[in-house]
Amino acid sequence: MNTPTLSVRQVLLCGAMIVTLSMGIRHGFGFWLQPIVTERGWTRETFSFAMAVQNLAWGIAGPLAGMLADRFGSWKVLIAGGLAYALGLLLMAVTTQPVAFTLSAGVLIGIAQSGSTYAIIYGVLGRTVSPEKRSWAFGVAAAAGSFGQFVMIPVETWLIGHLGWQGALYLLAGAALLILPLALGVREQRAPTAAAGHQSIGHALREAFAYRSFQLLMLGYFVCGFQVVFIGVHLPSYLRDHGLGIEVSTAALMLIGLFNVFGTYAAGMLGQRYPKRYLLSAIYGLRSIAIVLFISLPLTPASVYLFSAVIGFLWLSTVPPTNAVVAQIFGAQHLSMLGGFVFLSHQVGSFLGVWLGGKLYDATGSYDVVWWLAIALGVMALLANLPVRETPITRAQPA
Repeated sequence: MNTPTLSVRQVLLCGAMIVTLSMGIRHGFGFWLQPIVTERGWTRETFSFAMAVQNLAWGIAGPLAGMLADRFGSWKVLIAGGLAYALGLLLMAVTTQPVAFTLSAGVLIGIAQSGSTYAIIYGVLGRTVSPEKRSWAFGVAAAAGSFGQFVMIPVETWLIGHLGWQGALYLLAGAALLILPLALGVREQRAPTAAAGHQSIGHALREAFAYRSFQLLMLGYFVCGFQVVFIGVHLPSYLRDHGLGIEVSTAALMLIGLFNVFGTYAAGMLGQRYPKRYLLSAIYGLRSIAIVLFISLPLTPASVYLFSAVIGFLWLSTVPPTNAVVAQIFGAQHLSMLGGFVFLSHQVGSFLGVWLGGKLYDATGSYDVVWWLAIALGVMALLANLPVRETPITRAQPA
């Protein structure tokens, strides 16, 4: 297949900066929960539902964004995503009704994230980086998103404290516009569909969804979404409910982001050397163990920081091996689209994790049920990834 004339270094640099911005902004949304619900007089479920819709909209729009990126070029989708992100943040700051808040913070920002995060960047990387280095390259891009969380979490809390929650959103909207010039750095010179051996979109979808390993990867990614988004959005409120201050929550999310840099990079490197299915199973199993210990032991700042470091190392470490397996099985031609469908499963899990967190808290006054549900799902994902086949799919040769 003819590949676009882009340097690996350029794609990694620009792609990493885009993911740092887009993921860094979204990782701090949990800090807006309490100031928004307090000022607007809403319940936690109202905010949680909007965040849940955001994750679901991200997932639903992901395959379409990936399809457009594979067909017309990733840079065009990234520019549209950056514009939508900025608009969504502005509307999130000014809406006063729950429905309007859900449409802006939920639907619009979710669609924007589908066009400005991993699946789009991975499509360019898959067509630029040689197959033997893809897992490493995916790990670098995922680590950039983790670095964004580490950097942006203290920035966002500082902005809320000094500019107010609305002023902070205005400034972040301006930051989201930086995605536009960075998108030009991943501009492919030739449309991917011009490559030899073109496979139609319909055939690619039928092939993937009929393949057992693709189904199992989607199931595992569902669990990933449930766990990380529940923790990311509700951990600050969980800690505050137990008498720990905002400084503990800030440090906790910073540690998750910091250790996730190492975890995602390590996952990308290990995926080059060991079966990715075993790596994924180990990650999900270790997550469940970490959560059991966290909710069973006395809650102190030290235990929070230890849990944050461990869960951070495992946070997005599923991303490089999962996407690398998809590329390994099906090739890179439709990688953004197929990665978008896998990510849709992730976001369905995210929707349930963040929404049930608020729903069950309002119903029971506790997050305990959701914690144990996250543990059980982690065990399920461990088992689901074991039988995944990583070898390239066998296709009939055209006459």
